Amino acid sequence: MSDETRPLRTAAVIPAAGRGVRLGPGAPKALRALNGTPMLVHAVRAMAASRAVSLVVVVAPADGVGEVKRLLDEHALPSRTDYLVVPGGDARQESVRLGLEALPEGIDIVLVHDAARPLVPVDTVDAVVEAVRDGAVAVVPALPLADTVKEVEPTAPGEPEPVVATPERARLRAVQTPQGFDHDTLVNAHATIALAGDGATDDAGMVERLGAPVVVVPGHEEAFKVTRPLDLVLAEAVLARRRANDGF
Repeated sequence: MSDETRPLRTAAVIPAAGRGVRLGPGAPKALRALNGTPMLVHAVRAMAASRAVSLVVVVAPADGVGEVKRLLDEHALPSRTDYLVVPGGDARQESVRLGLEALPEGIDIVLVHDAARPLVPVDTVDAVVEAVRDGAVAVVPALPLADTVKEVEPTAPGEPEPVVATPERARLRAVQTPQGFDHDTLVNAHATIALAGDGATDDAGMVERLGAPVVVVPGHEEAFKVTRPLDLVLAEAVLARRRANDGF
């Protein structure tokens, strides 16, 4: 089969090496339980729910690879999807790069997904994959902002901050994950931006710095990031609603 006719293969990389200190003391954020199941397992299931995804690479804390492997083995995961756990680095950018290096030959599309977004619906995952298949080199799901946003001049913690601008809200989007990429474009971004010593807050931002186009597809309100204790309460409520409505 020629490269032109071979189906595009998609893998997901989930960086899960962070501690998540804003959730308070205890287990790493990705291992916090939602409805009795670790957030990381929910996130892996969310990626594997897409029939486009053939491999999920979990990037675990360097000292927690064995624990994460056991965790995935203990929970039911779709059998059609392969799973791989590799050690991560000190920073998210390094962990994603290590996840990329672990991918086998023949992966065309890479999804990068936050372990702290455990409830992203499969339709959102599929929409990102489809946009990359249609030719986009970088795709992010995102939602319009409900709040007015102010750009400020940072001051000392607790001190008033002068407003310097009010961006036009209609042009702003709150970005979610999974973010989808042409494999070679993302690898190039991590090699180039990392070598320049100039990181970014997300992978799409790294691709932007290469001068490559990034496009947005509609996100979903349930793809929110679990960062603070109140987010855990909201996530439990979403799971309860899914069980009631869908038998999830």
